[in-house]
Amino acid sequence: MQKIISFICLVICTLIWGTTFIAQDTGMDNIGPFTFNSVRFFVGFLAVAPFVLLFEKKKIPTQIKAEPSQFIKLMIPVGVFLFLATVFQQVSLLYTNVANSAFFTIFYVPMVPIIIYFLFSEKLHWSIWPSVFACVIGGYFLSDITEASTRFGDGLVLIGAIFWALHIIYIGKLVRKFDLPFFIAFIQNLLVSILSFLLVILFEEFDFSKIKLETLEILYAGILSGGAAFVLQLFGQRHISAAPAAIVMSLEGVFAAISAWIILNQILGLNNIIGCTLILGGVLLSQLAPIVEKDKL
Repeated sequence: MQKIISFICLVICTLIWGTTFIAQDTGMDNIGPFTFNSVRFFVGFLAVAPFVLLFEKKKIPTQIKAEPSQFIKLMIPVGVFLFLATVFQQVSLLYTNVANSAFFTIFYVPMVPIIIYFLFSEKLHWSIWPSVFACVIGGYFLSDITEASTRFGDGLVLIGAIFWALHIIYIGKLVRKFDLPFFIAFIQNLLVSILSFLLVILFEEFDFSKIKLETLEILYAGILSGGAAFVLQLFGQRHISAAPAAIVMSLEGVFAAISAWIILNQILGLNNIIGCTLILGGVLLSQLAPIVEKDKL
């Protein structure tokens, strides 16, 4: 039952992420990528704060007191990896289109099991590898990439995908040691906001009048993606390990295509349908194969 709840949390998380791509892209019409990220994650920080006070205020001292150094060793990489992943993804949207960004971001799916296998020597279920392959090929069909040449923006997305993969891995380790999903989301949002603001000071101009023009996009990306979705990711990864979790989260490409079809009236072509089917197949294989084999034993 716990695994089913975790799976539902991850699916809802990816649904939000899939629809946030449009807000991320249009949210830079009047402000720079670092300003957008800084304000967006500060809104996420404020959105999560009441839930920390309501549900985890008493748990925080007792949980962290047992292993404070371990919490810091895992929390700092989580915040830094999320900061780097979102910076590369956000800046890439200035140089490439949403379709390419969505496709190259999905490369965190194969990166997660590769990093786990080679750096952490963890054994993976055989179903992970064909599932990863199905998700990457599905992402290609889903994105309708017509240009063979890799542009500068696509390279930035690929670098960001490495940090998305590391973020997923370290989130899994952190949330299994410390049952504080709201507090972890609270801290990581604050870290990303502060680090992004440092880049604003160095490279951009912090202009409130221009930020106001992007209010809707910032609120959507901040409250739903930065707040709700990252909390759901933490709840989801409590009972689903990093590699299959990454495969589930590749559904964001499917949700992006479906939301564009419903909201923007963009027609789903044959390639889009094939892509959705391959990703859904990969997700189902990664989740059901271990269960079926366990039942046979």
